[in-house]
Amino acid sequence: MRIDDIPAICEIEIEAFATPWTKEAFNNELTNNHFAKYMVMELSGEVVGYGGMWLIVDEAHVTNIAVAAPYRGRKWGERLLIELQKTASYMGAVRMTLEVRVSNSIAQRLYGKLGFYPVGTRRGYYSDNNEDAIIMWAELPKYESGN
Repeated sequence: MRIDDIPAICEIEIEAFATPWTKEAFNNELTNNHFAKYMVMELSGEVVGYGGMWLIVDEAHVTNIAVAAPYRGRKWGERLLIELQKTASYMGAVRMTLEVRVSNSIAQRLYGKLGFYPVGTRRGYYSDNNEDAIIMWAELPKYESGN
């Protein structure tokens, strides 16, 4: 992800999330957060998805992942998450974590398919409606460069 990707990312954020990140938040992640790693998915030069994580020692924490509405249901979110997992593993992470809304069964199924399992709940985690989040973890497969 580059600074000039942020406007397209923010459009996807607004359609995907009840409490979207701001352009300032993404700018800060890209310019000031040394733990942050973000990637975009492009189709014909257009940003159609993105994902981000923080890499801290040997753990990766997914901060956000989304695909633009017209491109959902095509397994592109799965491909994006696999790329995050590969990148995290290549950079030394052995585990990955994320939070997901208890009502988001589609995302929960995707995460389960990729090895994530629930370990707990963060009560009232989402500020827009005080919804709980399920905390999920996955052991990362060992990926080598180029795999």
